[in-house]
Amino acid sequence: MNNKSIAVLSPHGLISDFRLLVLMFITLRITLAMVYQPNVIDRFDETGELVPIERGLTALGDFGYYFQFARLSDEGLLPYRDYWYEFPPVWSTVFIGLYRLLAIRGPVDYSPWATALGLILVAADVGVLVLLRRLACRLHGEGTGNAMAWAYALLAAPLILTWWTFETLVALAILAALVALVEGRFDRSAGAVVTGALTKYVPLVVLPAVWRFFPWRRALRYTLIVGTLVGLGLGLVFAWGGELGTASITAQYRKASYETVWALIDGNWRTGIFPGPEAHFDPAVASEPLGNPAVIPGPVRLIPFAAIGLWIFTRRLRQDAYGVVAFVSVTIVLFFLWSQGWSPQWVVTLIPLILLSFPMRNGVLICALLTVLAFFEYPVLFMRTGDTDGVISGALVVPYVAIILMRTGLLIGLAVALVQRLRSAGDDAAA
Repeated sequence: MNNKSIAVLSPHGLISDFRLLVLMFITLRITLAMVYQPNVIDRFDETGELVPIERGLTALGDFGYYFQFARLSDEGLLPYRDYWYEFPPVWSTVFIGLYRLLAIRGPVDYSPWATALGLILVAADVGVLVLLRRLACRLHGEGTGNAMAWAYALLAAPLILTWWTFETLVALAILAALVALVEGRFDRSAGAVVTGALTKYVPLVVLPAVWRFFPWRRALRYTLIVGTLVGLGLGLVFAWGGELGTASITAQYRKASYETVWALIDGNWRTGIFPGPEAHFDPAVASEPLGNPAVIPGPVRLIPFAAIGLWIFTRRLRQDAYGVVAFVSVTIVLFFLWSQGWSPQWVVTLIPLILLSFPMRNGVLICALLTVLAFFEYPVLFMRTGDTDGVISGALVVPYVAIILMRTGLLIGLAVALVQRLRSAGDDAAA
């Protein structure tokens, strides 16, 4: 056979073939779902009692926690009306709605429900990949955009955490808002922020960028759309649930500190996980800090971060699409540094923004390092706290403190680098 007649895919052709990347991206996730199907099996513990053990892709994640709430709907119990739930209504609507849809055919087992829910989030992750490439091509050119898409596809955090939490929806909302914003589709961008904020409040950080980079009339319209629709959504939660609705809306901000330098100062050595569904029928539990009170209260911590944010806002910044993305990125980093808690799944929100802001080897390495730190924190360390009721102690203290300090230092470095990029006069952010 004449080897010259064989079509060979060159390295450049491989990287530039985005359809091939999407196909491989989806195939990998579906194949893993087939091989490591989410499942719950019963095993006897040391006392001879049957204990449910989760297996498959969703093991160690939060899907089991969501399933407990979904099963309450069999008794006619719904979030906000009958019990408090710590997130806005979009996510609970998705996983409970899926459960009720499957229940049409009879009792719902964990495996098909978790698999279907995971595939919904895989679809959202495909959306993140597509929007990341689209925005990266606009900011840095098609070659760099393709390279950043491949970098995202090869990182472990999005792959694993898509089957553990719903953070992919948050990343999707932020990227959708940014893409629409830099393309001049402001109402569509506002709609993405509304959807994201009613999933988790973080996408609201896009608002300061709108006021900083666009005319005030357009920013006012944008803010009114977001404020009105988010307010309406949360208002319905309050009206439907009353005290339970109020507890749901405020629960996240009443938690004690966890997994941050603020938690180290407060002496809190746990994760920020809430108790199980049985505790969610009492609205008073939502206001219990579940840890030591803050040595430095949140409003006091907010003062220096607000001052830094105002200083950045009033500086002379580059006025291009990259500036918008970098400004949103630094706002999110500052928010994470201010927050009393940290969850490892937040790297899913950070990774696309880091790749967009630093489309180079160092940006990819930062994402890889954040991924390693996140998974070393959980599950590596916290899965070894079973005999201490989930509290970091003994030999685990030193590596735990080191991880928190390393991550905090990395985020501070990111914030400084982003500000430097924002104040750069050059047009090529990838230079």
